[in-house]
Amino acid sequence: MLQIIDRRNDSKNKSAVNRNRFIRRFKGQIRKAVQDAIARRKIADIDNGEKVGIPSKDISEPQFHHGRGGRWSVVQPGNDRYLTGDEIERPEEGAGGRGSGASLDGEGLDDFVFTLSREEFLDIFFDDLALPHLIKTQLARITEYKRVRAGFTSTGVPANINVVRSLRGATGRRLAAGGPYRKTLRALHAELAELEECGAGDGERATELRAEIARLLRRIETLPFIDTFDLRYNSRIRVPAPSTQAVMFCVMDVSGSMDEQKKRIAKRFFMLLYLFLTRTYEHIEIVFIRHHTLALEVDEDDFFRSRETGGTVVSSALELMLRIVRQRYASNIWNIYCAQASDGDNWEADSPKCRELLESSIVPLIQYYAYIEISEGEQQNLWREYARVMASHPQRFAMQQIGGPEDIYPVFRELFRKSLA
Repeated sequence: MLQIIDRRNDSKNKSAVNRNRFIRRFKGQIRKAVQDAIARRKIADIDNGEKVGIPSKDISEPQFHHGRGGRWSVVQPGNDRYLTGDEIERPEEGAGGRGSGASLDGEGLDDFVFTLSREEFLDIFFDDLALPHLIKTQLARITEYKRVRAGFTSTGVPANINVVRSLRGATGRRLAAGGPYRKTLRALHAELAELEECGAGDGERATELRAEIARLLRRIETLPFIDTFDLRYNSRIRVPAPSTQAVMFCVMDVSGSMDEQKKRIAKRFFMLLYLFLTRTYEHIEIVFIRHHTLALEVDEDDFFRSRETGGTVVSSALELMLRIVRQRYASNIWNIYCAQASDGDNWEADSPKCRELLESSIVPLIQYYAYIEISEGEQQNLWREYARVMASHPQRFAMQQIGGPEDIYPVFRELFRKSLA
Protein backbone atom coordinates (compact mmCIF):
# COMPACT_ATOMS: atom_id res chain seq x y z
CA MET A 1 0.00 0.00 0.00
CA LEU A 2 1.44 3.40 -1.04
CA GLN A 3 0.63 6.14 1.47
CA ILE A 4 0.84 9.84 0.69
CA ILE A 5 1.50 11.86 3.84
CA ASP A 6 0.87 15.60 3.92
CA ARG A 7 3.73 17.04 6.00
CA ARG A 8 2.87 20.68 5.41
CA ASN A 9 2.60 22.77 8.55
CA ASP A 10 -0.96 23.04 9.74
CA SER A 11 -2.22 26.57 9.27
CA LYS A 12 -4.50 28.33 11.68
CA ASN A 13 -8.13 27.15 11.48
CA LYS A 14 -7.16 24.39 9.05
CA SER A 15 -9.61 22.05 10.72
CA ALA A 16 -12.50 24.49 10.14
CA VAL A 17 -11.45 24.99 6.53
CA ASN A 18 -11.32 21.24 5.92
CA ARG A 19 -14.73 20.82 7.55
CA ASN A 20 -16.30 23.47 5.34
CA ARG A 21 -14.69 21.90 2.29
CA PHE A 22 -16.11 18.51 3.25
CA ILE A 23 -19.62 19.97 3.65
CA ARG A 24 -19.41 21.69 0.27
CA ARG A 25 -18.12 18.56 -1.46
CA PHE A 26 -20.76 16.22 -0.08
CA LYS A 27 -23.57 18.74 0.23
CA GLY A 28 -25.95 16.59 -1.78
CA GLN A 29 -25.53 13.56 0.48
CA ILE A 30 -25.64 15.72 3.63
CA ARG A 31 -28.78 17.49 2.41
CA LYS A 32 -30.51 14.15 1.86
CA ALA A 33 -29.44 12.97 5.31
CA VAL A 34 -30.74 16.20 6.83
CA GLN A 35 -34.10 15.77 5.11
CA ASP A 36 -34.33 12.21 6.49
CA ALA A 37 -33.50 13.54 9.96
CA ILE A 38 -36.18 16.25 9.64
CA ALA A 39 -38.77 13.61 8.84
CA ARG A 40 -37.90 11.78 12.08
CA ARG A 41 -37.46 14.59 14.56
CA LYS A 42 -39.99 16.83 16.21
CA ILE A 43 -40.38 20.36 14.96
CA ALA A 44 -39.70 21.70 18.45
CA ASP A 45 -36.18 20.26 18.09
CA ILE A 46 -35.46 21.98 14.81
CA ASP A 47 -32.67 24.15 16.26
CA ASN A 48 -30.56 21.22 17.46
CA GLY A 49 -27.63 19.65 15.66
CA GLU A 50 -27.81 16.26 14.03
CA LYS A 51 -25.69 13.18 13.39
CA VAL A 52 -26.05 12.25 9.74
CA GLY A 53 -24.81 9.11 8.07
CA ILE A 54 -23.22 9.16 4.62
CA PRO A 55 -22.78 5.87 2.72
CA SER A 56 -19.12 4.95 2.58
CA LYS A 57 -19.32 4.45 -1.20
CA ASP A 58 -20.09 8.18 -1.55
CA ILE A 59 -16.94 9.28 0.25
CA SER A 60 -14.53 6.67 -1.06
CA GLU A 61 -11.24 8.08 -2.31
CA PRO A 62 -8.95 6.59 -4.97
CA GLN A 63 -5.91 4.84 -3.53
CA PHE A 64 -2.52 3.78 -4.90
CA HIS A 65 -1.37 0.23 -4.12
CA HIS A 66 0.83 -2.50 -5.52
CA GLY A 67 -0.82 -5.48 -7.15
CA ARG A 68 0.05 -8.88 -5.70
CA GLY A 69 0.85 -10.56 -8.98
CA GLY A 70 2.22 -14.07 -9.36
CA ARG A 71 0.94 -17.17 -7.58
CA TRP A 72 0.54 -17.10 -3.82
CA SER A 73 -1.17 -19.00 -1.03
CA VAL A 74 -2.42 -18.03 2.42
CA VAL A 75 -2.65 -20.12 5.57
CA GLN A 76 -5.46 -18.97 7.84
CA PRO A 77 -4.77 -19.85 11.50
CA GLY A 78 -7.44 -21.58 13.53
CA ASN A 79 -9.24 -23.23 10.58
CA ASP A 80 -10.96 -26.33 12.00
CA ARG A 81 -14.02 -26.35 9.71
CA TYR A 82 -12.93 -26.19 6.10
CA LEU A 83 -10.75 -28.36 3.87
CA THR A 84 -9.35 -27.76 0.41
CA GLY A 85 -12.18 -27.79 -2.14
CA ASP A 86 -14.98 -26.98 0.33
CA GLU A 87 -17.61 -24.54 -0.92
CA ILE A 88 -18.57 -21.70 1.41
CA GLU A 89 -22.19 -20.61 1.44
CA ARG A 90 -22.98 -17.02 0.55
CA PRO A 91 -23.73 -15.05 3.76
CA GLU A 92 -27.24 -13.68 4.09
CA GLU A 93 -27.90 -9.96 3.88
CA GLY A 94 -28.45 -8.14 7.15
CA ALA A 95 -27.23 -9.49 10.51
CA GLY A 96 -24.51 -12.01 9.48
CA GLY A 97 -24.08 -10.62 5.99
CA ARG A 98 -22.25 -7.74 4.47
CA GLY A 99 -22.37 -4.31 5.98
CA SER A 100 -23.63 -1.33 4.08
CA GLY A 101 -20.15 -0.60 2.83
CA ALA A 102 -18.93 -4.18 2.38
CA SER A 103 -17.12 -5.25 -0.77
CA LEU A 104 -17.11 -8.57 -2.61
CA ASP A 105 -14.04 -9.80 -0.78
CA GLY A 106 -15.75 -9.40 2.60
CA GLU A 107 -14.05 -6.15 3.51
CA GLY A 108 -15.83 -2.84 3.86
CA LEU A 109 -16.82 0.10 6.02
CA ASP A 110 -20.00 1.15 7.75
CA ASP A 111 -21.70 4.41 6.91
CA PHE A 112 -19.64 7.47 7.75
CA VAL A 113 -21.32 9.33 10.63
CA PHE A 114 -20.86 13.08 10.44
CA THR A 115 -22.03 15.37 13.25
CA LEU A 116 -23.51 18.66 12.10
CA SER A 117 -23.56 21.55 14.52
CA ARG A 118 -26.75 23.52 15.11
CA GLU A 119 -25.63 26.29 12.74
CA GLU A 120 -24.60 23.86 10.00
CA PHE A 121 -27.85 21.93 10.29
CA LEU A 122 -29.97 25.07 10.02
CA ASP A 123 -27.87 26.44 7.17
CA ILE A 124 -28.64 23.34 5.12
CA PHE A 125 -32.31 23.32 6.08
CA PHE A 126 -32.80 27.01 5.23
CA ASP A 127 -30.53 26.91 2.19
CA ASP A 128 -33.35 27.28 -0.35
CA LEU A 129 -35.67 29.41 1.79
CA ALA A 130 -35.97 33.19 1.96
CA LEU A 131 -38.61 35.75 2.69
CA PRO A 132 -40.06 36.58 -0.74
CA HIS A 133 -40.36 40.02 -2.30
CA LEU A 134 -38.07 41.77 0.15
CA ILE A 135 -38.29 45.50 -0.51
CA LYS A 136 -35.65 47.67 1.08
CA THR A 137 -37.81 50.61 1.99
CA GLN A 138 -35.12 52.34 4.01
CA LEU A 139 -31.64 51.57 5.27
CA ALA A 140 -32.22 52.72 8.79
CA ARG A 141 -30.37 50.96 11.57
CA ILE A 142 -26.57 51.20 11.60
CA THR A 143 -24.81 48.42 13.47
CA GLU A 144 -22.20 47.00 11.10
CA TYR A 145 -19.12 48.49 9.52
CA LYS A 146 -17.44 47.91 6.20
CA ARG A 147 -14.08 49.01 4.80
CA VAL A 148 -14.15 51.32 1.78
CA ARG A 149 -11.51 53.03 -0.34
CA ALA A 150 -10.48 56.43 0.97
CA GLY A 151 -7.69 57.70 -1.29
CA PHE A 152 -4.01 57.00 -0.70
CA THR A 153 -1.55 57.17 2.17
CA SER A 154 2.24 57.26 2.37
CA THR A 155 2.39 54.41 4.89
CA GLY A 156 1.01 50.90 4.73
CA VAL A 157 1.76 47.25 4.12
CA PRO A 158 3.25 45.94 0.85
CA ALA A 159 0.01 44.19 -0.07
CA ASN A 160 -1.73 47.58 -0.33
CA ILE A 161 0.83 49.30 -2.59
CA ASN A 162 -0.76 51.14 -5.49
CA VAL A 163 1.76 50.61 -8.30
CA VAL A 164 0.32 53.16 -10.73
CA ARG A 165 0.10 55.89 -8.14
CA SER A 166 3.61 55.15 -6.84
CA LEU A 167 5.16 55.24 -10.36
CA ARG A 168 3.30 58.43 -11.16
CA GLY A 169 4.71 60.03 -8.03
CA ALA A 170 8.21 58.77 -8.83
CA THR A 171 8.03 60.24 -12.34
CA GLY A 172 6.92 63.57 -10.98
CA ARG A 173 9.71 63.60 -8.40
CA ARG A 174 12.37 62.84 -11.01
CA LEU A 175 11.05 65.58 -13.29
CA ALA A 176 10.95 68.07 -10.42
CA ALA A 177 14.39 67.15 -9.03
CA GLY A 178 16.05 67.07 -12.46
CA GLY A 179 14.38 70.25 -13.74
CA PRO A 180 17.14 72.71 -12.69
CA TYR A 181 19.84 70.42 -14.08
CA ARG A 182 18.06 70.14 -17.43
CA LYS A 183 17.62 73.91 -17.62
CA THR A 184 21.33 74.38 -17.04
CA LEU A 185 22.08 71.65 -19.58
CA ARG A 186 20.06 73.44 -22.24
CA ALA A 187 21.99 76.67 -21.60
CA LEU A 188 25.34 74.85 -21.71
CA HIS A 189 24.44 73.02 -24.93
CA ALA A 190 23.41 76.34 -26.51
CA GLU A 191 26.71 78.01 -25.52
CA LEU A 192 28.72 75.01 -26.75
CA ALA A 193 26.88 75.11 -30.08
CA GLU A 194 27.75 78.80 -30.53
CA LEU A 195 31.42 78.09 -29.84
CA GLU A 196 31.47 75.26 -32.35
CA GLU A 197 29.90 77.52 -35.00
CA CYS A 198 32.56 80.14 -34.37
CA GLY A 199 35.34 77.54 -34.77
CA ALA A 200 36.28 77.53 -31.06
CA GLY A 201 35.01 74.02 -30.38
CA ASP A 202 38.45 72.83 -29.34
CA GLY A 203 39.17 75.74 -26.99
CA GLU A 204 39.47 75.77 -23.23
CA ARG A 205 35.95 77.10 -22.72
CA ALA A 206 34.44 74.34 -24.86
CA THR A 207 36.34 71.72 -22.86
CA GLU A 208 34.96 73.19 -19.62
CA LEU A 209 31.44 73.17 -21.04
CA ARG A 210 31.70 69.50 -22.05
CA ALA A 211 32.99 68.56 -18.58
CA GLU A 212 30.12 70.43 -16.91
CA ILE A 213 27.58 68.80 -19.22
CA ALA A 214 28.95 65.34 -18.35
CA ARG A 215 28.78 66.14 -14.63
CA LEU A 216 25.16 67.28 -14.86
CA LEU A 217 24.18 64.17 -16.83
CA ARG A 218 25.72 62.00 -14.12
CA ARG A 219 23.77 63.92 -11.48
CA ILE A 220 20.53 63.32 -13.39
CA GLU A 221 21.32 59.61 -13.79
CA THR A 222 21.95 59.25 -10.06
CA LEU A 223 18.37 60.28 -9.29
CA PRO A 224 16.66 57.04 -8.03
CA PHE A 225 14.00 55.60 -10.31
CA ILE A 226 11.71 55.13 -7.30
CA ASP A 227 12.19 56.06 -3.68
CA THR A 228 10.39 55.15 -0.48
CA PHE A 229 9.08 58.70 -0.51
CA ASP A 230 7.23 57.88 -3.76
CA LEU A 231 5.37 54.85 -2.44
CA ARG A 232 1.63 55.24 -2.09
CA TYR A 233 -0.69 52.73 -0.44
CA ASN A 234 -4.41 52.23 -0.88
CA SER A 235 -6.15 53.66 2.15
CA ARG A 236 -9.26 52.00 3.56
CA ILE A 237 -11.42 53.27 6.38
CA ARG A 238 -14.28 51.76 8.35
CA VAL A 239 -17.65 53.32 7.64
CA PRO A 240 -21.05 52.35 9.02
CA ALA A 241 -22.90 49.85 6.83
CA PRO A 242 -26.68 50.23 7.22
CA SER A 243 -28.81 47.08 7.36
CA THR A 244 -32.52 46.64 6.84
CA GLN A 245 -34.83 46.36 9.79
CA ALA A 246 -38.06 44.41 9.71
CA VAL A 247 -41.02 43.59 11.91
CA MET A 248 -42.99 40.36 11.80
CA PHE A 249 -46.55 40.14 13.10
CA CYS A 250 -47.63 36.69 14.28
CA VAL A 251 -51.43 36.47 14.57
CA MET A 252 -53.09 33.33 15.99
CA ASP A 253 -56.67 32.35 16.73
CA VAL A 254 -57.04 31.02 20.29
CA SER A 255 -60.83 30.77 20.35
CA GLY A 256 -62.83 27.75 21.43
CA SER A 257 -63.02 26.37 17.87
CA MET A 258 -59.24 25.99 17.88
CA ASP A 259 -58.77 22.75 19.74
CA GLU A 260 -55.50 21.83 21.40
CA GLN A 261 -54.21 19.90 18.38
CA LYS A 262 -54.73 22.87 16.07
CA LYS A 263 -53.09 25.18 18.57
CA ARG A 264 -50.07 22.92 18.77
CA ILE A 265 -49.76 22.92 14.98
CA ALA A 266 -50.05 26.72 14.87
CA LYS A 267 -47.53 27.10 17.67
CA ARG A 268 -45.04 24.86 15.91
CA PHE A 269 -45.47 26.78 12.68
CA PHE A 270 -44.74 30.07 14.42
CA MET A 271 -41.79 28.58 16.27
CA LEU A 272 -40.33 27.52 12.95
CA LEU A 273 -41.11 30.89 11.41
CA TYR A 274 -39.59 32.76 14.35
CA LEU A 275 -36.42 30.72 14.09
CA PHE A 276 -36.21 31.42 10.37
CA LEU A 277 -36.70 35.16 10.78
CA THR A 278 -34.09 35.53 13.48
CA ARG A 279 -31.61 33.91 11.11
CA THR A 280 -32.67 35.99 8.12
CA TYR A 281 -32.43 39.42 9.76
CA GLU A 282 -29.98 40.67 12.31
CA HIS A 283 -32.44 43.33 13.49
CA ILE A 284 -36.03 42.20 13.58
CA GLU A 285 -38.89 42.77 15.96
CA ILE A 286 -41.63 40.21 16.49
CA VAL A 287 -45.13 41.25 17.52
CA PHE A 288 -47.38 38.46 18.86
CA ILE A 289 -51.16 38.97 18.63
CA ARG A 290 -53.62 36.34 19.85
CA HIS A 291 -57.34 36.78 19.47
CA HIS A 292 -60.79 35.30 20.03
CA THR A 293 -63.55 37.89 20.22
CA LEU A 294 -60.93 40.35 21.46
CA ALA A 295 -57.33 40.74 20.36
CA LEU A 296 -54.36 41.26 22.65
CA GLU A 297 -50.69 41.92 22.05
CA VAL A 298 -48.75 39.47 24.23
CA ASP A 299 -45.19 38.34 24.73
CA GLU A 300 -43.79 35.16 23.28
CA ASP A 301 -44.43 33.08 26.37
CA ASP A 302 -48.12 34.02 26.58
CA PHE A 303 -48.54 33.62 22.85
CA PHE A 304 -47.49 29.99 22.90
CA ARG A 305 -48.88 28.91 26.28
CA SER A 306 -52.03 30.87 27.09
CA ARG A 307 -55.49 29.26 26.78
CA GLU A 308 -58.67 31.09 25.85
CA THR A 309 -62.27 30.15 25.05
CA GLY A 310 -65.04 31.92 23.22
CA GLY A 311 -66.02 32.93 19.72
CA THR A 312 -63.91 34.28 16.89
CA VAL A 313 -63.70 37.82 15.54
CA VAL A 314 -60.66 37.98 13.27
CA SER A 315 -61.09 41.65 12.44
CA SER A 316 -60.19 42.55 16.04
CA ALA A 317 -56.67 41.19 15.47
CA LEU A 318 -56.32 42.99 12.14
CA GLU A 319 -57.47 46.28 13.66
CA LEU A 320 -54.98 45.89 16.51
CA MET A 321 -52.20 45.13 14.05
CA LEU A 322 -53.08 48.22 12.01
CA ARG A 323 -52.98 50.41 15.12
CA ILE A 324 -49.59 49.04 16.13
CA VAL A 325 -48.19 49.60 12.64
CA ARG A 326 -49.35 53.21 12.58
CA GLN A 327 -48.10 53.92 16.08
CA ARG A 328 -44.73 52.14 16.09
CA TYR A 329 -43.74 51.00 12.62
CA ALA A 330 -43.89 53.62 9.89
CA SER A 331 -44.12 51.87 6.54
CA ASN A 332 -41.36 54.01 5.02
CA ILE A 333 -38.87 52.83 7.66
CA TRP A 334 -39.79 49.18 8.37
CA ASN A 335 -40.21 46.11 6.23
CA ILE A 336 -43.48 44.73 7.58
CA TYR A 337 -44.50 41.06 7.35
CA CYS A 338 -47.45 39.20 8.84
CA ALA A 339 -48.29 35.52 9.32
CA GLN A 340 -51.74 34.46 10.51
CA ALA A 341 -52.85 31.03 11.72
CA SER A 342 -56.52 30.09 12.14
CA ASP A 343 -58.98 27.26 11.62
CA GLY A 344 -60.95 29.51 9.28
CA ASP A 345 -63.95 29.75 11.57
CA ASN A 346 -65.22 33.30 11.87
CA TRP A 347 -68.49 35.16 12.15
CA GLU A 348 -70.10 35.43 8.72
CA ALA A 349 -70.49 39.20 9.01
CA ASP A 350 -66.89 39.67 10.11
CA SER A 351 -65.09 37.92 7.22
CA PRO A 352 -66.00 40.62 4.61
CA LYS A 353 -64.76 43.22 7.09
CA CYS A 354 -61.43 41.38 7.31
CA ARG A 355 -61.12 41.43 3.54
CA GLU A 356 -61.82 45.16 3.42
CA LEU A 357 -59.24 45.86 6.14
CA LEU A 358 -56.62 43.87 4.29
CA GLU A 359 -57.24 45.34 0.86
CA SER A 360 -57.72 48.97 1.88
CA SER A 361 -55.38 49.42 4.84
CA ILE A 362 -53.02 46.56 5.65
CA VAL A 363 -51.73 45.14 2.34
CA PRO A 364 -50.58 48.57 1.04
CA LEU A 365 -48.39 48.94 4.15
CA ILE A 366 -46.72 45.53 4.21
CA GLN A 367 -44.36 43.52 2.06
CA TYR A 368 -45.89 40.06 2.61
CA TYR A 369 -48.86 38.46 4.33
CA ALA A 370 -49.01 34.68 4.84
CA TYR A 371 -52.21 32.97 6.01
CA ILE A 372 -52.41 29.31 7.02
CA GLU A 373 -55.73 27.60 7.70
CA ILE A 374 -55.48 24.58 9.99
CA SER A 375 -58.29 22.28 8.93
CA GLU A 376 -58.71 19.00 7.10
CA GLY A 377 -62.17 19.59 5.66
CA GLU A 378 -63.68 22.18 3.40
CA GLN A 379 -62.39 25.73 3.68
CA GLN A 380 -64.36 28.09 5.86
CA ASN A 381 -65.83 31.51 5.06
CA LEU A 382 -62.64 33.32 6.02
CA TRP A 383 -60.72 31.35 3.39
CA ARG A 384 -63.14 32.41 0.67
CA GLU A 385 -62.77 36.07 1.56
CA TYR A 386 -58.99 35.80 1.77
CA ALA A 387 -58.94 34.11 -1.64
CA ARG A 388 -60.29 37.34 -3.11
CA VAL A 389 -57.48 39.27 -1.44
CA MET A 390 -54.88 36.88 -2.88
CA ALA A 391 -56.39 37.28 -6.35
CA SER A 392 -56.03 41.05 -6.08
CA HIS A 393 -52.53 41.02 -4.51
CA PRO A 394 -50.74 37.81 -5.59
CA GLN A 395 -47.28 39.26 -4.94
CA ARG A 396 -47.99 40.29 -1.37
CA PHE A 397 -50.56 37.78 -0.12
CA ALA A 398 -50.32 33.98 0.09
CA MET A 399 -52.40 31.31 1.77
CA GLN A 400 -52.04 27.58 2.40
CA GLN A 401 -53.97 24.87 4.25
CA ILE A 402 -52.47 22.58 6.89
CA GLY A 403 -54.17 19.32 7.72
CA GLY A 404 -51.74 17.85 10.23
CA PRO A 405 -48.24 18.15 11.65
CA GLU A 406 -46.77 16.44 8.61
CA ASP A 407 -47.92 19.36 6.42
CA ILE A 408 -46.10 22.06 8.38
CA TYR A 409 -42.78 21.75 6.61
CA PRO A 410 -44.15 21.59 3.05
CA VAL A 411 -46.44 24.56 3.69
CA PHE A 412 -43.68 26.56 5.30
CA ARG A 413 -41.34 25.90 2.40
CA GLU A 414 -44.08 26.78 -0.10
CA LEU A 415 -44.87 30.08 1.61
CA PHE A 416 -41.24 31.12 1.99
CA ARG A 417 -39.55 29.53 -1.01
CA LYS A 418 -36.68 31.60 -2.38
CA SER A 419 -37.87 33.66 -5.31
CA LEU A 420 -36.09 32.76 -8.54
CA ALA A 421 -36.62 36.26 -9.85
